[in-house]
Amino acid sequence: MGDLEDTTGLDNSMQSPLDPSALVEQHLDLVQHVVFQVAAHFPRHVEREELIRAGALGLVEAAKRYSPERGIPFNRFASQRIRGAIIDAVRAADWAPRSVRTLARQLDQAEQRLAGQLGRRPSLAETATELGVETAELDQLRARVNRSVIVAFDHLVTGAEDEELNLLDIVSDPDDLDPSEELERRELHAYVRQAVAVLPERHRLIVLGYFIEGRTSEDLARFLGVTESRVSQMRSEALGMMRRGIEAQFVAPEDRVAPEGLVERRRAAYADAIGAASDCRDRLVPVDDTVTDEAFAALLAVG
Repeated sequence: MGDLEDTTGLDNSMQSPLDPSALVEQHLDLVQHVVFQVAAHFPRHVEREELIRAGALGLVEAAKRYSPERGIPFNRFASQRIRGAIIDAVRAADWAPRSVRTLARQLDQAEQRLAGQLGRRPSLAETATELGVETAELDQLRARVNRSVIVAFDHLVTGAEDEELNLLDIVSDPDDLDPSEELERRELHAYVRQAVAVLPERHRLIVLGYFIEGRTSEDLARFLGVTESRVSQMRSEALGMMRRGIEAQFVAPEDRVAPEGLVERRRAAYADAIGAASDCRDRLVPVDDTVTDEAFAALLAVG
């Protein structure tokens, strides 16, 4: 009987609040509470399940190390350990510099602040003004933040129960275009070539030199005997001409507005020259030359 009482006493001791296993079981809700507090400070792509997993490990570590002699309540002691474990796990999995994360938080806070004031999503210029930076600098900041976001390929992108799609299902392969996309790409590239070919000579030399040959404005200015500012002006003029000339190719002749004035007539003549440089069948034939897709993309983006 005495042996039974001793055994019962041992069992009670093992189930006391100081037993690590019991502490973990009793305070699992604490992990959820801490995750709820810290999740708002992490990027949206960080999965909450990962935070809970890291927090649970922190709780286990806290239960092993806790000593009531320190006079600190277990809740407070464990909360610090859980928070630290979550932060360590996120930092270990994050390849982006901490400075980028800081900038991302500043950008997000500024946009939320402006949205509350304006009652709508702020424009790029409004956000730049709020942050005290130029619009171009804000564009670069957003690009850095976007590059820092990592999403798993099996990440679901739809909530539809009957059609669960992940990134692998929807991300297109640039080297595997469907026939219609490939024909559109060939036609657009052909129009770009033709638009460059029928530019005025000095404008054509600047476009070819800058975008295709990779020459600097200083080199082109020296070659043409003009200032760098004039080269920049002529490049802008050429790109504007190309943009309008290429856009005109996608408007039916009967829908085009009759040109009025010398400038409009010159623009119309340039657009006609682009269209007359080749027929539809020639534009759809693949061309093997040294002009890269990157060069075409640069021309189309700037133009």
